[in-house]
Amino acid sequence: MKQCFLSLLVLVLLSSCGGNDDPPPAPVGASLVFPLESSECTTGVSINETQSQVTFEWQASTNTDSYTLNAINLDTNVPQTISTAATSASLSIAKGTPYSWSVTSINSRSDQVATSETWLFYNAGSQTTYAPFPAQLVSPISGSTVQKSIDNEVVLAWSGADVDGDIDNFEVFFSEDNPPTVSVGNTTSTAMELVVSVESNTTYYWKVVTTDLQGNASDSGIFEFKVL
Repeated sequence: MKQCFLSLLVLVLLSSCGGNDDPPPAPVGASLVFPLESSECTTGVSINETQSQVTFEWQASTNTDSYTLNAINLDTNVPQTISTAATSASLSIAKGTPYSWSVTSINSRSDQVATSETWLFYNAGSQTTYAPFPAQLVSPISGSTVQKSIDNEVVLAWSGADVDGDIDNFEVFFSEDNPPTVSVGNTTSTAMELVVSVESNTTYYWKVVTTDLQGNASDSGIFEFKVL
């Protein structure tokens, strides 16, 4: 009887100690506030002829100890990052230049992170009109392997934006060569996908050039994918 009682006591102790094994809560992605999506940022503090300091802002996110701000110069694809426990951070960035930015939420007790949406903006410069933002290639994902349709086709998809709101067209370059030099079609400002013919066991390269009504143009950069 005494042995049975001791066994029950051990079970009770073990069960009471097992309640601390829950994983730490994962952070939640932050909501971006400023600079606004697809906007011209005019509130930066001028540092010199080529640089200004811009303060990025976002809302606090749940289960988060710190944030990493990531801003990418879309002309050079060079990133700038800064870590902070606050919900704002300042960076010195190039004037008259398109940028994308996002925020990563971090919980020091968790190995998981959460990333916000990615917004685009132009850091104000001396120009009065702006080239469109470089198109963001969406699908197929660069480096991926895709299945062609029964008609031996693949859909190329992208997103585009412009501060002035005057995109005229998107021109798609697509070929087996890198860089792709073959223009396979133009679409209007609202059509952001194009169907192309492909062959199996072949790697393709593609990019999108966006042109506005003023004749300003931007290049998306090159993506590649392989067809099964």
